[in-house]
Amino acid sequence: MSDPIARLRKPGEGIFHVSLFNERVGRRAVLVGAAAAVPLAVAGCTIGDLGGSGESQGPTAPPPDPAEVTFAPADAAKDVAPIAPVTVSIAKATLGTVTVTDAEGKQVEGALSTDMLSWKSSAPLAYNATYTVVVKYETLGEQREKRSTFSTVVVNETNKTLPYFENTGGLSLNDGAVYGVGQVAVVHFDEPIQDKAAAQKLLKVTTTPAVEGAWMWTTAQTVAWRPRDYYPSGTKVSIEANVFGRQVSPGLWGEKDVAISFSIGESHVSIADDNTKQVQVFVNGQMVRSMPTSMGQGGNEVINGKTFHFWTQRGVYTVLDKANPVIMDSSTYGLPINSRLGYKQTIGWATRISNDGIYLHALDNIGAQGVRNESHGCLNLSPANAQWFFGLSQPGDVVEVRNTGGPALEQWQNGDWSVPWATWVGGGALPAGEQDDGAETTSAAPSPSAAPSSDDPNADVPN
Repeated sequence: MSDPIARLRKPGEGIFHVSLFNERVGRRAVLVGAAAAVPLAVAGCTIGDLGGSGESQGPTAPPPDPAEVTFAPADAAKDVAPIAPVTVSIAKATLGTVTVTDAEGKQVEGALSTDMLSWKSSAPLAYNATYTVVVKYETLGEQREKRSTFSTVVVNETNKTLPYFENTGGLSLNDGAVYGVGQVAVVHFDEPIQDKAAAQKLLKVTTTPAVEGAWMWTTAQTVAWRPRDYYPSGTKVSIEANVFGRQVSPGLWGEKDVAISFSIGESHVSIADDNTKQVQVFVNGQMVRSMPTSMGQGGNEVINGKTFHFWTQRGVYTVLDKANPVIMDSSTYGLPINSRLGYKQTIGWATRISNDGIYLHALDNIGAQGVRNESHGCLNLSPANAQWFFGLSQPGDVVEVRNTGGPALEQWQNGDWSVPWATWVGGGALPAGEQDDGAETTSAAPSPSAAPSSDDPNADVPN
């Protein structure tokens, strides 16, 4: 049977032309057919979206970091000492890189441990600086980074101090120099020290061979080190003041570390005896010359209300320096030039042994030398002997004055070796055994070239 719709449909026409055929097909039938076609078209647009609402999903968040990173100093720490180590440690991961930089981008040296679990700085920090620590590592396939910042102690001219080395006369000790067997080393801080024990702990003396020695505070800014007995010739001495990054005294920070090394030359010990009025010079324990001298005439005089004495004070001195010539001026210690005993003159071959102007020097009063005392306190020698002694002398050589009248030599005058050993040790700020020194804590064996002990100025000189 033929299709009546097909016979009425023109080529290319769709089913919606059904309203043109046999009038027996009603309008209702056409609407039903059209309604049935619509869902097919709509359904065709949703193929492939079977899983839900059709909304797009953003990138997923990385998994939480399981690693535990620890910084020292802690983040935001302030007033960190520059010598404090910077450390980073990690748990549940291994470190990749660690950098520590200051505000100018300068890196602090350091190294990772072999197990890659920690990092530690190997160089000190600076004062007045802010540092940033950056740590990079990997966990769960993700690159991670953590940061920390801290700042160091702020110092200025009001809260820092610099130590330097000098002799008892306030003259610089020189690195690599050769000194005599009686050389006293002084550490001079440029600010007063309130906590002397704290400062003394930062000082270290190493001697080779080891000799017994100790520190004694001589002022609020100076502490001196000497051996118990004169150094053996050839001793090597190193002194360190490790103050940088440390509080030398409460609220007073060390500006920088300083160190010095020197050696001890041959033994020169001279004995000036007023009983004989001779200066006997011993080199390595052997007397090599005896020089007639004229020492201080003695007595006192009051000038302008001030009392002056004219003795060569007995005690143990050391050579401080020497010059040829020097101008000797009595007004420098308060005695007017125009007074009866005043003077100002040029003197040759002058070897200084005290802080108040005592020298062994040349003078043409040959008739008095070896016979009587005529000087204001110096030891007069003939020009030939003075020149010879000048050439022999080195800083730290020992000069002992015996059997003179008047007051004894005081420590401030360059009398460190006149201080009894027990008194010297008691002048330190630390109990015995607490000083970090490379020197012996028991008496050193006597040296064949040793001079007589300074504890007994009247001891005999060894042959």
